[in-house]
Amino acid sequence: MPDPTLSAALREAYASAPVTSVIYHTLEIWHPAFSLPIRVVRDNADLEARIEAGAPRDAGTLVVFVGYAFDVVPPDQTSEALPQCVIEIDNVSREILTQIDAAVVQPLPITVTYRQYLSDHATVGPENDPPLTMQLTQITATPTRIRAVASFPNLLDRPFPAIDYELETFPGLAP
Repeated sequence: MPDPTLSAALREAYASAPVTSVIYHTLEIWHPAFSLPIRVVRDNADLEARIEAGAPRDAGTLVVFVGYAFDVVPPDQTSEALPQCVIEIDNVSREILTQIDAAVVQPLPITVTYRQYLSDHATVGPENDPPLTMQLTQITATPTRIRAVASFPNLLDRPFPAIDYELETFPGLAP
C-alpha cells in the first residue's frame, strides 16, 4: 500500500531507482535543553535542505544536515506492543554528546523527526510531508556512538474525537 505522505517524485525514485537521483535520509533530534536541533544526514557530505512549512522549528528555511553514519532499524510488525525502532549514530561529536547529556537529566521527551529528500529537490522541501516524528524512550551514549529507541505515539489512548464539542465553543449545538 503506497504511503500517502510521500511525494510523487519520491515514489517514482523508489520504483525506478534512477542513477541521477539520490535519496537522502535525515534525522532532526530536538529537546528544549538543546541550543540548536541536531540535524544529521546519512551521507559523507553535509546537505543543505529546506524544512517543510509546517515545522515547529525553522519552518520553510534552508538548514544544514551534517553528514554522519547512522542507521534506523524499522519496528517489528506485531500486535502486542507499540511499534519501536532503533536509531544508531556512529562517530558522534563532543557537541552532540554534550547536548544529549543535558537532555537526559530533564523530564521532557526528546523528539526525532525523520525526513527524506531527493538530491534534485532538497532545496524545495522534504519528500515525506508531514515527516515522521517519534519520541525517544531510551538512549545510551558512548564517546563514539549513540543508540536510541524511538516509539510512535500511542494512538489508542488518544480521545476520539480529539476535540470536545461544548456549547461555549460550538453555539450551534444549542437546542
